[in-house]
Formats: sequence, C-alpha cells, structure tokens
Amino acid sequence: MKKILGIGSTLVDILSQVPNEEVLNELNLPKGSMTYVNINDAVSIGERLAQQYGSQRAAGDSAANTMSGLARLGAKSGFLTMMGNDEMGQFFTNEMTRTGVEMLALKSDTPTGRVIAMVTPDGERTFATCLGASIELSPDDIKPELFDNWDIFYIEGYLVANPDMLRKAISTAKDKGLKIAIDLASYNVVEESRDFLLELVNNYVDIVFANEQEALALTGMEPENALHYIAERCEIAVVKIGAKGAYIQRGNEIVTIPPLKADVVDTTGAGDMWAAGFLAGLVKGENLQKCGMMGAIVAKNIIEVMGAKMDDERWDNIHKAIAEL
Repeated sequence: MKKILGIGSTLVDILSQVPNEEVLNELNLPKGSMTYVNINDAVSIGERLAQQYGSQRAAGDSAANTMSGLARLGAKSGFLTMMGNDEMGQFFTNEMTRTGVEMLALKSDTPTGRVIAMVTPDGERTFATCLGASIELSPDDIKPELFDNWDIFYIEGYLVANPDMLRKAISTAKDKGLKIAIDLASYNVVEESRDFLLELVNNYVDIVFANEQEALALTGMEPENALHYIAERCEIAVVKIGAKGAYIQRGNEIVTIPPLKADVVDTTGAGDMWAAGFLAGLVKGENLQKCGMMGAIVAKNIIEVMGAKMDDERWDNIHKAIAEL
C-alpha cells in the first residue's frame, strides 16, 4: 500500500461552543474564517472562552487531522512538522502516535502553536490561530531524505503563510517522485494567496481538494466550472459542495458524490476527514466513486461530534459503512 506524508503545523485545538455570533463580533473574528493571532492573544481568547463556556483540547491542524484519519482507516501516514519543546508539543505527539501516525517532528524553544476554535449553534466553526513554533520550519529544514519511502505528499493550504518553505518542500518531494495533494483549507487563505496557490497547482500539484467557497476564491467560478478549471491543471480535482455532496474529476471522468444525511453538531474537521477517506480509498486502489463515498462517510461522522476526533465506536461504524459500499 502507498504511504502518505503530510506536512503542517503542530497545533493544539482548544474548542469552545459559543451561544451566538455576537461573541465572534466582539473578538473581531469573521464567522467561518481562520484568523492569525499572536500567542498572547491566543492565550487571552482561550482563557476567556474557557471561563465563560468551557473548552476541550485535542491534537489539531488540518493536515494532522487528515493523517490521523488515514491511520484510523488503515493507511500508512506520517506527519512532518515543527513544534515547541513543551507540554503542548508532547500532548500533540502523544495524541498523534496513539492513532498510528509516524511523527517526523523538529523541535524549537518557541511555544507550540494552538488554535482557538469557536463553534456557533449552527455547527459553523471560526478559528483564531497562533502558529507558534510551526512557522519556524524553514527551507533549510527540508532535506531530500525526509521523503524517502513515501508516495504521496499532502499539503494544507494554511502553509502559504510560509511560502519559501512550502515551495522547497513541494519541489523536493516532486523531485523524489512523490505525488502532491493539497487541500485549499480556507476561502480567506485562498483569497489572500491566490496567485501563489495557482502557481503551485499549475506546476506541482496532482490532487486538489476544495470546498465551494475555496473553489470560487481560486477560480472565480461556480462549482462545476471550477471543477473543470482545476482538473485541467492537475490529475484529480475535488470540489465539495457541503450538504449537496461533491464533484470529482480525473481527465474526462466526472463523478458526483451524493450527500449523506447527518445530524450536524460541529463542522470542525469535515474537510480534513473527507480528504482522509478519499485518500485512503485512493491508496487502496478504489475507483473515484468509492473514494468519494469513503470521504463522505468519514466527513458525515465527524460533523456529528464536537471537535475533529472520534471515539473507537464511531470508527468501528465508519469501517462497517465503508465495507458495505
């Protein structure tokens, strides 16, 4: 089976359910967005929300969630990152290795990053992100040997905040013969870095995951036209359209994935887990329809729980649902 190496930020998710959007307005955080904050603001916001609404923590980050999901689905995955030499970093490592992910972690004296995730009653999530030590991952840290014995290199769109490192990582992985997959991650990230992302897609990327908003930000087009636009520039294009399902295109092959009924609690991690399900199918040699359905099944389950992690019973149910496809 092919192996997937992800690269991303070591981020500990600190999750709170907030009663309304007014809380987000007071914090000057646009609903549904990801906003970068410094460590002091992250700590301050996290403490305020914990005192008022309670909180829980988990090993977070978009690519880390996907790698954990892949491991739980039986695929071989690893995670390349930079973290602080602190309790938060140790917590993150323990959580990842427990799910079966191989950690390739460099250490720093800078605090480990964290994400304050706020979930409104409609299940929408808004992030205040402090990258911490993760932003220190530099081009000099990217060595060719890191990519030995891996087949697919998975990138999260948030890494455009570190463009020199990201370009070096992608080009090095490509030179080593790996396929490149990218999840565009957030519409506002795409809007701010559209030219850079198009450069990557045009020159390096083989698989693109985008939701409807991200696809619009990248291409200026509605989902189906955006799908064709992206598919002309890479091997596989995926455009997810929320409760309406998803479109997948590889060459002239176009697949529509139907929506799955879900009791939405929290949409955190939905895109990450969709990618995990899809890639798990892909490395196992499944067709696009089954890959997409695997993505939909895992995403359906994650939005029915709070946070981006699921217990063993739910994973057992996911495996049963996939076996019935």
